[in-house]
Amino acid sequence: MILVTGATGTLGVPTVDRLAAAGHDVRALSRRSGPGLVTGDLLTGEGIDAAVNGVDTVVHLATGLRRKDVVIARTLLDASRRAGVEHLLLISIVGIDHIPLGYYRDKVEIERLVADSGVPHTILRATQFHTLVDQLFTVQRRLPVLLAPSFRVQPIAPSEVADRLVELASSAPAGRVPDIGGPAVRPLPELAQVWATARGIRRRVVPARLPGRVFAGYRAGHDLVPGPPYGRVTFEEYLAAR
Repeated sequence: MILVTGATGTLGVPTVDRLAAAGHDVRALSRRSGPGLVTGDLLTGEGIDAAVNGVDTVVHLATGLRRKDVVIARTLLDASRRAGVEHLLLISIVGIDHIPLGYYRDKVEIERLVADSGVPHTILRATQFHTLVDQLFTVQRRLPVLLAPSFRVQPIAPSEVADRLVELASSAPAGRVPDIGGPAVRPLPELAQVWATARGIRRRVVPARLPGRVFAGYRAGHDLVPGPPYGRVTFEEYLAAR
């Protein structure tokens, strides 16, 4: 039995589908009620003990809840300890130690909480998703130009991250496992032009070199994974499938 938090999100949906296809019994946790969902609120704790009861493995994907990610991680870890969960699998982000975003600092703290929790665990870091790059340019659809920060990214398809999560959820707890990234390291301005062409938009791409330690971390390549890539789906292929 596997409980997936964030089950209705960008990564949660393909993860739930692939876990079920692999023969696992899956509980999809959501604050909403509906077919195939187990209702629970990680912010308040309501329904979480019942959701975790009888579960062997928890896949923790829930994130972005109004800067409450650390709170929901504590709630989930406490419930997992009480229920005797045998394996907690956490998704995290490449480069969070070296890029001083508040969201990333929370991720570092969550990794520490998981490692110190006493719950057997696995931590997987992945690079940014194709969906995030897509959203970065989509929100600029009304601007006269397309702004693209001047650093490199290595985006990966959420479906491929889901594939790796299924492998790890089907295995013994392994602690911190090797990071995974997309098929290619590419400058964001280049991806902006790819996005504009795919969307049929004729707008000038303006590279933006931004100040500060956050963008220095990106320019230094801390968001990238060295070595052979894990992902195979390119940004062009992702856009074509959309």
